[in-house]
Amino acid sequence: MDSIEVNRRIPFTTTFNFRDVGGYRTRDDRTVRTGRLYRSDSLHRLDDDDRDTFAALGVRTVIDLRRPHEVERDGRVPDFDGLTYRHIHPDHAEWGDQPYRPGDDLARYLADRYADLARTGTAGLAEAIGLIADDANAPVVVHCVAGKDRTGIVCGLTLAVLGVQDSEIAADYALSTEASQRFGAWLSTTFPDVSEIPAPFLSSPAETMLLFLAEIRAGHGSVDDYLRHAGVTEAQLTALRTHLLE
Repeated sequence: MDSIEVNRRIPFTTTFNFRDVGGYRTRDDRTVRTGRLYRSDSLHRLDDDDRDTFAALGVRTVIDLRRPHEVERDGRVPDFDGLTYRHIHPDHAEWGDQPYRPGDDLARYLADRYADLARTGTAGLAEAIGLIADDANAPVVVHCVAGKDRTGIVCGLTLAVLGVQDSEIAADYALSTEASQRFGAWLSTTFPDVSEIPAPFLSSPAETMLLFLAEIRAGHGSVDDYLRHAGVTEAQLTALRTHLLE
């Protein structure tokens, strides 16, 4: 674990991928504010030991990107005073419809899944980024199941709009691999009969995010233009930069 993750990651007992999205430098030498936007894996496991840690962050809004059946299966973040819960499901195909085959290029497989979501889940992505853009909602936590795929797309697009270099966005995305390994270890210990988790659910190769962002630009001209296409307004793009940049 490098020093960047040590400073950014917020440790919980049974939530493994919770970290601050702030701290990155932008191309125009500004800094993404810390304590405004967090990303996480599912928050339904927050237990009594973790409630105080979560409450101390002052989170106002949780954006849950999971599928409805995932929310029904696992539950949602516990209630906290002053917390608003928003469930947004960016429409996308089940990965089981196009399963990963061992030996295939994992980065390419994941980038293709993200491209599919970017095509079919525009309304959900626009809604999520619109909520992040409104400073009245901050601090915001955006999460899904593992906190790497749907969450990685939303946070990657947000950081790109803010002007963070693709290499830094990809490095942030790749931090989820180590977090997923922690989750996998906890899962196998807590539920020893659980099936082995397929590689795409535990790995976040940096190349995936580089491919995704490059192909968004190839198809739409820029990340800003893709988000305009999705339904994010010019005012919301401006608001993102206004309250998330130093």
